[in-house]
Amino acid sequence: MKILIADDSRVMRQIVIRTLRQAGFDGHELVEADDGRKAYELAVAEQPDLVISDWNMPELTGLEVLRKVRASGAEMPFGFVTSECTEEMQKQAEDAGSRFFIVKPFTPERFEEVFSPIIK
Repeated sequence: MKILIADDSRVMRQIVIRTLRQAGFDGHELVEADDGRKAYELAVAEQPDLVISDWNMPELTGLEVLRKVRASGAEMPFGFVTSECTEEMQKQAEDAGSRFFIVKPFTPERFEEVFSPIIK
């Protein structure tokens, strides 16, 4: 399984990767993007099985990436791991086709709960 992790913070990408492993999701191919434009390009080119994105990134926001990915016809599970969380953000994400919205700080248990139905 290929997982795209998009976050402009290298440290946060590493924390997401570590938390995935702690939650039991190890051994998957990981692709990383450090801004929204790269995230979109990789999502289209690599066709990952899952996209885990930050909300606020340079070039394109995570929401813009999601909308562009969906407009391209790609339907892979896509969602957010972000420090910001409002009802409006969650509704925008859901309306755009997001499958999950995880708020920082997160735990391996939360990752397991959210990703068990998605990651094989």
